[in-house]
Amino acid sequence: MSKIAILYQAELPPIKDGIQKPMKSGGYSDSGADIAYELKKNGIVIITPIDSPNIENDLDWVFPDTKVGIQNALDKGANVFWLNTVLYKNHAIESFFNLNIEFIGQTPKLVDVYDDKWVTNKLLKENKISIPETILISNDDIANYKINFNFPVIVKPIRGRGSQGVSVVKNNSELDKKITDLFTSKQYGTSVYIEQFLSGQEITITVMPPGNYQINNMIKSFKKPWSLPAVKRFNHKNGIAPYNGVVAVIKNSAVIDKEEQQSKEILAAYEQCEKSAELLNIKSPIRIDCRANENGKYFLFDLNMKPNMTGPSRPQRLDQDSLSSLAGRSIGWSYFDLLKNMIEQRWKANE
Repeated sequence: MSKIAILYQAELPPIKDGIQKPMKSGGYSDSGADIAYELKKNGIVIITPIDSPNIENDLDWVFPDTKVGIQNALDKGANVFWLNTVLYKNHAIESFFNLNIEFIGQTPKLVDVYDDKWVTNKLLKENKISIPETILISNDDIANYKINFNFPVIVKPIRGRGSQGVSVVKNNSELDKKITDLFTSKQYGTSVYIEQFLSGQEITITVMPPGNYQINNMIKSFKKPWSLPAVKRFNHKNGIAPYNGVVAVIKNSAVIDKEEQQSKEILAAYEQCEKSAELLNIKSPIRIDCRANENGKYFLFDLNMKPNMTGPSRPQRLDQDSLSSLAGRSIGWSYFDLLKNMIEQRWKANE
């Protein structure tokens, strides 16, 4: 019998090549508790740090992603770990890969490489996947950098988290100030990513890994990554979709209608996102943000190795849908259905 423990991020990830990935307050314990509560109320065996977790206390439902926290979950009987945390090479979970246990989420090695936007977009570009024009600026060349595309431009961290730290700037002086502020803060490390601003519609596509899925009471097998219906984003603030921790996604996001889903532009975006996921050999859902240019062609501008998996499972969080759960609902999946199908794609490290 599967006995699932949910991990949350207990500390900042290590700096990699001078780049720091910021940490969400609470380390995704909120979504971890959402997942745990939803599974438990639907009869899935969930291992928790305390025997009678409080529905309002996130940390009652999840274990820290440290060696001590993981061992504690094992001692309580866990044999499946949901990696609802930020992963990286030499993460504590790797110390347990030799055990006969299963995992839900990406591999630390995969995330370590492709959480870097510059590395990922270089791979996508090499494989003829459409991405915006980009440039990397480090602290060393702040005095003599030059961009070769028109303003406005997007400034973002290399290892960012959603829209945190992302902004649109309209001219060189604004760009100089923004870059200087980012480097001075040292919150994101010693390099930043500059990207062409696209003026068209923004969509988010959740791509699921290959596997067997239950859809409309039938088992459907996918041999390659496949897309859930695209979710369009609106009510941007200064050209950027607000971080979901500030504005709930149900207030600025909606699944595109069936007619638009069949448009050549959206179908091309699905194809490109699925090709990207195949290149990465994903083991769990990823979320890819795309934006159209003035001609309606979509470009992939952000690949998220760990989509947010908050959900309306607990009474005090009924507005906390995620972009992926919105997309899942459009094919008939409840929040529980999405989570259950993710569980079915669990893996072992030695396979």
